[in-house]
Amino acid sequence: MHIPASMLHGSICPVTAAVAAVGVLAAGALAWRSEDRPSSSRFAAVTALIFALQMLNYPIQDGTSGHLVGAVLAVGLLGVPFAVLSMAMILVVQAVFFGDGGINALGANILNMSLLGAGLAGALLQRLMKAGVSRKLSLAAAAWFSVVTGAMACALEAALAGTVGWTGMLTAMFTVHALIGVGEALLTVALLAGLEFHGRLWREREGAFSLGAILLACMAAALSPFASRFPDGLERVLGDLSLAPVSGAHLPVLFPDYTVPAIPNATLATITAGLLGIGILLVVSFSFSAINRRV
Repeated sequence: MHIPASMLHGSICPVTAAVAAVGVLAAGALAWRSEDRPSSSRFAAVTALIFALQMLNYPIQDGTSGHLVGAVLAVGLLGVPFAVLSMAMILVVQAVFFGDGGINALGANILNMSLLGAGLAGALLQRLMKAGVSRKLSLAAAAWFSVVTGAMACALEAALAGTVGWTGMLTAMFTVHALIGVGEALLTVALLAGLEFHGRLWREREGAFSLGAILLACMAAALSPFASRFPDGLERVLGDLSLAPVSGAHLPVLFPDYTVPAIPNATLATITAGLLGIGILLVVSFSFSAINRRV
């Protein structure tokens, strides 16, 4: 659901960039004031894991694929403000190093998948749990909501930019992403259940949890060459509406389309790019979290 460079133009880009910047700064302030801060190793490991899991597209129907967004998964493991920051870091790295999402659309992507995906959906998760809804059902509902809300925001942004009409884009995006949201819900609940199976281990031994999450991220990167090659939900909608996107930013990136150009073997190039992305995010997110904990 990463908006490409060709999809948005005009005032919608600086407006969404400003909203995203304010939202991320607000999340940073809440994270700084939070008394329940995740360890630097957990924050870094979860951020890298979600990045890697996003590389694993799975087929859904009619030649379309989906992939985990991971915003509510981040909320479950890090809390709302840190999940917002984690998702924002992932999106910046994806745009700058991999060309996944246009630089001009970075604000919109952060708004859709970080502020709405982790922030608003995280608030919904907390509200449902306070109302007595079971945790698994609350997680599933919030995960589905995060995908559909982000998709609807994406459609509205495209309409405001004049890229496409309101009705057709909204209907097409909801139809596709309502189904992708089901996959998001199932994966979120399953992944959290698996991680929390060893709950005592990762609560008392953060190093063990972090190492396990990093190893899982590396496994996801190793499997990424075998992910579905079908277009994802947004790509499919743009194609159906004859608005085929230009991949990523109109700027040179080190790892275009999640490959290392210097490596001739396609499988190895994709795996290496994934591992390098994991490494970049581990360094960036660990450094941020370590500074935040010292302040």
